Amino acid sequence: MKGCLSLKIILTGKFWIAIMVTLICTMVGTYLANLPYLNIIGSLVLALIFGMLLQVQPVDTKPIKKEIGFISNKFLRLGIILLGFKLNLTALMSSGIKTILLAMIVVTGTITGTYLLNRKFGVDKELSILAASGTGICGAAAVMGISPQIKVSSSKQAQKEEDQVLAVAIVAIMGTIFTLIEIMLKPLLHMDATQFGVVAGGSLHEIAHAVATGSTAGPVGLNIAIITKLSRVLMLAPAALIIGIWYQKSSKVNNGNGKHNKLPIPWFMGGFILASIIGSFVPMSANVLSLLVKAAYIFLGMAMAALGISVNFKVILNRGKKPILATFISSVILLTFVIIVSKLFF
Repeated sequence: MKGCLSLKIILTGKFWIAIMVTLICTMVGTYLANLPYLNIIGSLVLALIFGMLLQVQPVDTKPIKKEIGFISNKFLRLGIILLGFKLNLTALMSSGIKTILLAMIVVTGTITGTYLLNRKFGVDKELSILAASGTGICGAAAVMGISPQIKVSSSKQAQKEEDQVLAVAIVAIMGTIFTLIEIMLKPLLHMDATQFGVVAGGSLHEIAHAVATGSTAGPVGLNIAIITKLSRVLMLAPAALIIGIWYQKSSKVNNGNGKHNKLPIPWFMGGFILASIIGSFVPMSANVLSLLVKAAYIFLGMAMAALGISVNFKVILNRGKKPILATFISSVILLTFVIIVSKLFF
């Protein structure tokens, strides 16, 4: 039934209008993300912003609401799968057990700590999970990857979409702030390039943030920052499964018969892992891998733009203060921890 509905949506003219609108937002975001200063924001967040801006322009997107929802859902999963090609498992394994262990500790501790801080401040459970995931793993991509694991009733679906946008906005703001903080702290930390690369990759939110910060320590710092950051990205699949199982068991959402839904298995995360295996061990040219990664960011950007089009950002602004404060405190603790670890063990 779902397959027939999806095919019906794709065959409509409105679907292709939605494709063009979200693709334009993505292309503009991708172009601007290559410019100085905007590169630390990243193409995904910029695509989200342009999608939101359409709500204040005289453009009527209501007729394509269903198609926009399809893009934000299906293109998200496709983008996450293709993002797996960015993970070179050989490079990650060669970086040593210390880097992988640090990633596991950072992801587990940051998600748990950020979630508990948000809940302490009275933030909704769903928003707390998404903000914590984006902070602990890999920013916007993590928010979008974890979101399908949070199953809510139809009456809460609109709020869930708002939570997604707010969580992405929070990690984008925090990541940008801490990128600038770390660059300013660099002369005071007295670290070599490897240590500073670990700090950048181990503490910052988006891959773009880690790249911008790590590059200030030269090629060595940039390479270590990317490897450390991708070690955290590798945790996305197991985190999605664990969070999905935990949320299902702890929530009161059921299937209408008083019984809980089946435990959510993130099959698209299986595709993400498979893509990383293929990209790491199957002979492929660098150009092909680069195209696949670019395609991943295009599909993810379109999903982000669709999400931006479908939410009320005025509500988001009203709900953002507490989760921003909680995430800021969590980010300070994370940065302090990674600085200490890099000094002692790297």
